[in-house]
Amino acid sequence: MIPHSPLRGVILKCLSVVVFTLMGTLVKATSEDGLGVPPGQQVFFRSFFAIPVILGWLAWRGDLRTGLRTFRPIGHFYRGIIGTCAMVLSFWGLALLPFPEATTLGYAAPLMTVIFAAMFLGEEVRAFRLGMVLLGLVGVVIVLSPRLGQGTGGLQHSLGAMVALSAAACTALAMIFVRKLAQEEQTSAIVFWFSLTSTVLGLLTLPFGWVATDLQTTLTLIAIGLLGGLAQILLTLAYRFADASLIAPFEYCSMLLALAIGWYVFGEAPTLTMLAGAALVILAGILIIWRERRLGLERNRQRKAMTPQG
Repeated sequence: MIPHSPLRGVILKCLSVVVFTLMGTLVKATSEDGLGVPPGQQVFFRSFFAIPVILGWLAWRGDLRTGLRTFRPIGHFYRGIIGTCAMVLSFWGLALLPFPEATTLGYAAPLMTVIFAAMFLGEEVRAFRLGMVLLGLVGVVIVLSPRLGQGTGGLQHSLGAMVALSAAACTALAMIFVRKLAQEEQTSAIVFWFSLTSTVLGLLTLPFGWVATDLQTTLTLIAIGLLGGLAQILLTLAYRFADASLIAPFEYCSMLLALAIGWYVFGEAPTLTMLAGAALVILAGILIIWRERRLGLERNRQRKAMTPQG
């Protein structure tokens, strides 16, 4: 029985955010001019070198035999395809956009998940959630606005905005697959089979322009995979110790890290328009989480009230 420890869950969630952000920093660094590692090659390293970390964690827990068991291999395959598309587009977006801006557009994924859950899972979307989704999408439009309608000089950033938004849409679709898989599959199996599928799909991009890398770049790519595996484990542990509604808002800590890294590492100063749009997207996400937590607590109280007292 795993003890309920909200503080430990929050700490683990924050650590996962830090590690994921560091991973994204290395992805962007290997995408910069002079290195130009293509997204497919990055996806391969991100996925392949995460697998030993995941297997080591399962072995340490004593779950190596049962943790990889699956009853829905086709479901994992489809989740792997859409998840790999999300990863490729996300890495490509990091190459084309300033780091804070790419991070902000990634926040559109949870908002889109609400819409897709209603479309594909039949989940009820009430007026409050729909209003917050619309508020968040207004924030996305504000972030995108300077990138749209630019001349030839802004073509890269306009393309990057569309790529990052497409990555968010694919991520949201992947979350729908994960929700369905989680009804029957263990989290460790979902993580492992996704890593394996994305490794194979990343390797299939080899004929389409992988680049030769020096030792430093190769080690950086390996570090991307190791950090990705570690971050996934930290995230999984966080949800084992605390409720999702409690720790989910701490995802937005990555905005502060992205602003700092964009400024000090890549020399990318955030604009007021981007900050205003990011604030709306983050506000919408936090309010949706807050509302869901309130509804969850209310449902628990109703169930307890209906339970016969012995």
